[in-house]
Amino acid sequence: MIIERKHRLELSCYAGLARASFTLCIKNRVPVFNNAEIVQNFVDIFQVSIKKHGCVNWVYIFMPDHMHFILEGVSEKANLWKAVVLFKQKSGYWFSKHTPSIQWQKDFFDYIHRKESDLKQHVFYILENPVRKEIVHNWQEYQYKGSLDFYLEEIVR
Repeated sequence: MIIERKHRLELSCYAGLARASFTLCIKNRVPVFNNAEIVQNFVDIFQVSIKKHGCVNWVYIFMPDHMHFILEGVSEKANLWKAVVLFKQKSGYWFSKHTPSIQWQKDFFDYIHRKESDLKQHVFYILENPVRKEIVHNWQEYQYKGSLDFYLEEIVR
């Protein structure tokens, strides 16, 4: 019997005025986020999910087989973990209706930001993903990125 190790922090770490970076991967790394219509559907689902749980989005990027984003709670009632779980549920349902052979990988990766951490550095690191993967020469050229609540150029300036 294989016992799965839990890597998740206490749920209280995701509540309130917390800020964290997340990575969600497609099972078997199937490239799916290479179509503007699909990405827009996921952005819409993402926006509904994070607003419901009192979060703002600093940056998001849809790479072909995964996505990265930074969320921050804007009140003591905010919950980053619940926002991400809701997003995965709603977008997983979208997959089941439109591309049943594609699913999210179980769970997700996250990094809780310390108060003194440099937000600009974290945002820039996420935006540089398509450059490191040699998809584009400059992050501004990449189509499937954005922020639901802020202007990216102002953050990285």
